[in-house]
Amino acid sequence: MSERELIGPIDRILVINVARIGDTILAVPVLRALRAAYPEAEIVCLAHPKRVDVLQGLPQIDQSAAISKRSAPFMGWLGKSYDLALVFGHEPALLSYALRAARQVVALPSGNPDIDSRLLAMVPDKGILHAVDDRLRWLDVLQIQPSSRRLDYQVTEAEHKFAASWFIDHCGDKRPRVGFQIASFPTKAYRNWPQENFENLGQRLLARYPEAQILIFGDRPDAVAGEALAKALGSRCHSLAGKLSLRQTLALMAKLDLYVGVDTGPTHLAGALGIPMVAMYHCLHPGRYLAPLEHPRYLGVVEHPVDLDRASTSCTMDAIAVDNVWEHVERALATEA
Repeated sequence: MSERELIGPIDRILVINVARIGDTILAVPVLRALRAAYPEAEIVCLAHPKRVDVLQGLPQIDQSAAISKRSAPFMGWLGKSYDLALVFGHEPALLSYALRAARQVVALPSGNPDIDSRLLAMVPDKGILHAVDDRLRWLDVLQIQPSSRRLDYQVTEAEHKFAASWFIDHCGDKRPRVGFQIASFPTKAYRNWPQENFENLGQRLLARYPEAQILIFGDRPDAVAGEALAKALGSRCHSLAGKLSLRQTLALMAKLDLYVGVDTGPTHLAGALGIPMVAMYHCLHPGRYLAPLEHPRYLGVVEHPVDLDRASTSCTMDAIAVDNVWEHVERALATEA
């Protein structure tokens, strides 16, 4: 199918992005560019029911809500209420909903001739790109140029107050405050840095900075490991793994002096918060394709030493030495002091 010309006016725009946390926030530069190109349009973003919270308060959109491949077949039967829809992915149920709800739809090819023939344009394959640039392909077919490739996330006033109160109660005014994201999600556990390495790093940090406070982040499956690490490091280490909502966690992260983490959703969100950070990347998912772009503060990207063409899930993250990460930690805290 050849591209068709976009027909205006564009008063309402729908963006469907059903993905994990990191992939949800990686689309922010697209939302920002749509806002700049159509400043008067209403922009609605539909996301996975468990990820939609990360879109709350973003200035690039007017509304956010949940959608899934299960709910999509029951939606959009009242006519075309959107002038343009961008669909990230090629799930048939989501594409069919978009075609019911919008006059013009841009999406990846689905492989279904009936669906693909009704698209305004199919997003072309451009090979391996940075994750942000990969999503900016949706703008190429609309001839829209992004103004920035930075991510974004908004902490509410109530969340700022929660975080400030938490730090007063647990850390007082002691600094630096350093957060450890100790694990990726279970299906990508090969991206996890060994627990003993985090313990070694924490010991160095606490010895070098007598008032340092360490916060351990993670999901419920990481709670046992988080408590064990906190016990090993002592009273200046606080395990929050599995204890807070995602937005509460991010409110605390926004007030850190440094974030140190493995490649996972909260690491993308640390980049969106614009805080000083050190991130470790597995050879299957190099930082050059995932690390934050146009980051405003210190950014330490620690790559696995194995080349991408030799990478596999059997390559363990213990190949990243504590010395390499510690060098970035010291540099970051000195830079941001």
